[in-house]
Amino acid sequence: MITIYHNPRCSKSRGACELISDVYNPSNEPVEIVEYLHTPLSVVQLKQLNQLLGCTVREMIRDSEQVYKELGLADTSLTDAQLYEAIAAHPILLQRPIVVRNGRAVIGRPPENVKALFPEFAN
Repeated sequence: MITIYHNPRCSKSRGACELISDVYNPSNEPVEIVEYLHTPLSVVQLKQLNQLLGCTVREMIRDSEQVYKELGLADTSLTDAQLYEAIAAHPILLQRPIVVRNGRAVIGRPPENVKALFPEFAN
């Protein structure tokens, strides 16, 4: 199963979906597309996703969003718990797309990053 946390209005997110459907998924592995703006992730789900990504919580956050500035999320004294709460309350803050496959995840910015989840396409 491939899961894509997707925003259809984002060109990078659309690009990652296209790469998966047109290039990296010739065996038609099942794909679940989660439009996270309509179905926000809980704090627990965000923590699980963060573990799969293997990055800091801050790396999951889009710092170019207006709400990032409004909430003062650049403050380095904020805890991971506070950052998870902010993403859960304002899903627009979540980096996009995030693709999960076989217990691993990547942020698809640029979309070509998703190739890392498909070792059968490694050069």
